[in-house]
Amino acid sequence: MRAIGAASAALLGAAALALTAPPAAAVDPFVVSPSTVNPGGRVTLSAPGCPGTAMASSGILDTVTIPAGGSALATVDWDARRGAVYTVSFTCAGGSPGTARLTIASATTSSTSVPTVTRTATVVTTAPSGVRGGLGGSVGTWDAGELAAGGALVAAAAAGTVFVVRRRAASRRH
Repeated sequence: MRAIGAASAALLGAAALALTAPPAAAVDPFVVSPSTVNPGGRVTLSAPGCPGTAMASSGILDTVTIPAGGSALATVDWDARRGAVYTVSFTCAGGSPGTARLTIASATTSSTSVPTVTRTATVVTTAPSGVRGGLGGSVGTWDAGELAAGGALVAAAAAGTVFVVRRRAASRRH
């Protein structure tokens, strides 16, 4: 009977530890948003996985410099083939290179009965300050204090489970 209780406590502790471990790839190192666009459309390029500035290029985009912690806009060439998937190459200053995929829409997304107005705007990219909304707090560095506190909580929960299971088993003896 003791072996079953100990095995249950060990499995419960292992499950708690597995559920509290952070995911291996919590942050996409390179982002193209939106991932599907019409020819001539604009996309936002960002490289949250790069510690410094990054460069992004593709056969259907001009080479764009992305500031550290920021993003940049790029315009897709009008001659991009509809339905095709292109690769956007990123090069990080002080980091590893990588790629992201960009799909060209197979049909226009605007209605032909409604006239389309095209506006040009000046885009200023700045380094973000404050909270990065929409990322769920998953972007940042590892904090040793938080990791230690989380590990201590998991260990305390596992120890408490073992204590309760052993105490219950001891009280059932005749």
